Amino acid sequence: MTPEPQRRRPAPKRAPRRTELPHDDDLQAWSKPVEPVEDLDSVARRYPRRKLSLSSERKPLEFYDTAERPKAFSMDSLEFFFLIAQYFREALPLRLILLMIACQKAGGQIRLTQEEMATVLDVPRARINEALQEIMSHGIAFKVRRGVYQFNPPYSYRVAEFIPGTELVEAEYVQVDQDKTIAKIRRDESLPDLVRFPSLEHMRETIEEMRKKRAEDRAARRLARAQRQEEGSAQ
Repeated sequence: MTPEPQRRRPAPKRAPRRTELPHDDDLQAWSKPVEPVEDLDSVARRYPRRKLSLSSERKPLEFYDTAERPKAFSMDSLEFFFLIAQYFREALPLRLILLMIACQKAGGQIRLTQEEMATVLDVPRARINEALQEIMSHGIAFKVRRGVYQFNPPYSYRVAEFIPGTELVEAEYVQVDQDKTIAKIRRDESLPDLVRFPSLEHMRETIEEMRKKRAEDRAARRLARAQRQEEGSAQ
């Protein structure tokens, strides 16, 4: 009898050979397969010269606004905030500065009357006028016309704003570049020099003088108190 032909057994499948990620050749690294990533710590130890990161889903940027103050993009000087927080000893000028920053239109203009400022901040109009004059004396803002003020661009500037549309008017995105507004202000020779060429140096100097004066006053009070104690002990 003719023996039955023996069937060839299939060779066992071999796992695909994994190529280790080259350490130095970036071109080879892109062209060769790599092992699946299971543990980032082990990968980081094997390739210490490479940066590893995991991207994550980001939440959309949230804007809290109203129809009167729509979505906008502003630039504010941190140095400016840092100095005015030290310079102004009363709250009202700081509150008024924040209100003016919040109510800027694209291009840095603030369309608020002093009556409206007083209503929002719930203070007498006379106090608003005093605080506003002090703010403007430092070149922080200046009056364009009645009910319209301009914030000095290097300190705070609203670059752009989105104006929602209505049934009759389409939505609009308004952008006014800061350098154009600065150039316009510097050409206006009717404005004070501190507005045309803003500087915070006088605030820095005043803050140092105030700190020095307060330190001297505290030292004088301590000395007077020590003298009184000595006189009481002598008696």
